[in-house]
Amino acid sequence: MPKTIRFIWNAVTTVLAILVVAAAVLLVGVRLVGLTPFVVLSGSMEPTYPTGSLIYVKQVDPQDVEVGDPITFVLNEDLTVATHRVVEINEEEGWFRTKGDANDSPDGSPVLFENLIGVPQFCIPKLGYLTDYLTNPPGMYIGWSVVAVLLILLFTPELLKWADKADQKAAAKKAAAQEGGTPKGRK
Repeated sequence: MPKTIRFIWNAVTTVLAILVVAAAVLLVGVRLVGLTPFVVLSGSMEPTYPTGSLIYVKQVDPQDVEVGDPITFVLNEDLTVATHRVVEINEEEGWFRTKGDANDSPDGSPVLFENLIGVPQFCIPKLGYLTDYLTNPPGMYIGWSVVAVLLILLFTPELLKWADKADQKAAAKKAAAQEGGTPKGRK
């Protein structure tokens, strides 16, 4: 393989490997430090958390939440998850009253302490679109196909080198057999 093509090949595979590792850290590795990613699906918390953002939520005790904090919680029996800002806390009955930053009025139902998931720590705008796409068909199939193709491409140069060396050895043996001798370097 010519040096220029080899350099370009190495650069492309290195960049792709870095992107795969970065995606793995952003989507899975953060769980190792106690953060859980969630996709923002609506505009109720704009501009704080734009639609399509990926927010990273840390589990907290309900007693650590204060009025004004954004919280992520289970909204209903369907296990829908939402993130809104706390506007009232009733510690005696164990619930929060929440409101989306972009909404005119507070949410109709209170959020029970037991439905609290945690408090968002940071968000990455637009990354939620990609995450949502890659975790549902057909994006999931496309994502795994891309990973498979990248792995094949990553190992193809090594396979080609191995095949090329085998061809060279076979050619040397054939040439030696035609000359009636042994291949160079062998006695």
